[in-house]
Amino acid sequence: MGGAGVTGTFVGMPTFPVAARRALGDAQLRHNLGQATATIRAKRQRLVEEVDAAVPTSAADPQGLGGWEALRRAGAAVKEAALRSLPEHLERLEAELVANGATVHWARDAAEACSVVAAVARAHGVREVVKVKSMVTQEIGLNEALEAEGVAAWETDLAELIVQLDEDLPSHILVPAIHRNRAEVREIFLRRMKEVGRAAPDGLGDEPAALAAAARSHLREKFLSARMAVSGANFAVAETGTLVVVESEGNGRMCLTLPEVLVSVVGIEKVVPTWEQLDPMLRLLPRSSTGERMNPYTSTWSGTAAGDGPGEVHVVLLDNGRTRALADEVGRQALRCIRCSACLNVCPVYERTGGHAYGSVYPGPIGAILNPLLNGVGHDDQVDSLPYASTLCGACFEVCPVRIDIPSVLVDQRAQVVDAHRGRRRSGEAVVMRLAAATLADEGRLGFAERFTGVGLRAARRGAGWPGLRRWTGARDLPRPPRESFRAWWRRTGGGTR
Repeated sequence: MGGAGVTGTFVGMPTFPVAARRALGDAQLRHNLGQATATIRAKRQRLVEEVDAAVPTSAADPQGLGGWEALRRAGAAVKEAALRSLPEHLERLEAELVANGATVHWARDAAEACSVVAAVARAHGVREVVKVKSMVTQEIGLNEALEAEGVAAWETDLAELIVQLDEDLPSHILVPAIHRNRAEVREIFLRRMKEVGRAAPDGLGDEPAALAAAARSHLREKFLSARMAVSGANFAVAETGTLVVVESEGNGRMCLTLPEVLVSVVGIEKVVPTWEQLDPMLRLLPRSSTGERMNPYTSTWSGTAAGDGPGEVHVVLLDNGRTRALADEVGRQALRCIRCSACLNVCPVYERTGGHAYGSVYPGPIGAILNPLLNGVGHDDQVDSLPYASTLCGACFEVCPVRIDIPSVLVDQRAQVVDAHRGRRRSGEAVVMRLAAATLADEGRLGFAERFTGVGLRAARRGAGWPGLRRWTGARDLPRPPRESFRAWWRRTGGGTR
């Protein structure tokens, strides 16, 4: 599985600080994000408290590790065990899928994965495919690759459809159109649906039920005419060769049953060894993502069966940087991620900037660690900026259903970014830090420098807008200069005895 490709960072996106500053100036965006994330957080919290309430207080559990915390630990253990024996589980998954009638392909990177899907479409003369919501197909840029082959790929998830119709970019893992309100969605449907299929009805309102009905009517034609579907998978059960998709709308069920051909692109980290170990994952994911006890639709498939679903099934097992991440002793825990988006919904940075500022299909705290892990650091300023897109408050770890210690990974990646740039042309900040280190390392130099601290701070405060200082002062408050230094006070007071 050696080779690693580049995951879906949006080409041409600026570094996070630049993009975030622009986003902070959009009041409507902040309102949309604040309202949506608050709603999702509240739903999740109710369901977590319900799990805890079902576990009686016990003297045998003084640390309170029952209930939700016990479920989190179980989920983390399942994913960690699967990652530690990943080659064996992947081999068994492949064998079971083949035995069930599926064709298995291995893809080292995005280009190979897209090539496989395009080849299947060509072999069947397909010009349109319908898609189940899938982060991994966004990661590899599948829609764009199919478009280059003359194949139109239609998103069938409601939020993904909104983003696609508006020719926009997703900004959230669970709710890609979270940055849009319903009035904006109505305008998008009225303007664009007629250009690519069934038009939105005249007089369409912005009530959620009306918008959902318009989307359902528009997509029905796509479902009935498409001969090929593309999906990802939330989990892949090695012992039976079973792929699992959980969703809330039923669009996935339509894609997985109606077309003649199904191609599923699955990241190699999605494997769980057994059906029994799937159990905690299916309890953690809906509570953490949509705030539901269970997903309305849980679809499983294990190859082909005569007269039941697609007659031809292909499974693309994708690396695309995952073995690189697996080799990182600190960062490998990010591969436990089940894409619930709970970390986005509690992150104070994400709530104020939105997902576009991260410049990737994986935004928020998990994107801030996953993109550098999959791509590597030291060769792209946008990727290198992501580990700094955090206050390190720790809220993301507290809600992560599989206990990914995102703050620790962020700190480790910041060190990797610094190390990757060592020996290159020194930045102004690096020069200042080197001078500060030399000054602080010697008592005499420090005492001499303290005489000019007040003068320096006053000059810096007056010149905070200078280009040389703006990168520092733009995100930091300079302290007011003291009237005298500690050393001067000590000498004046005789060591504090007066």
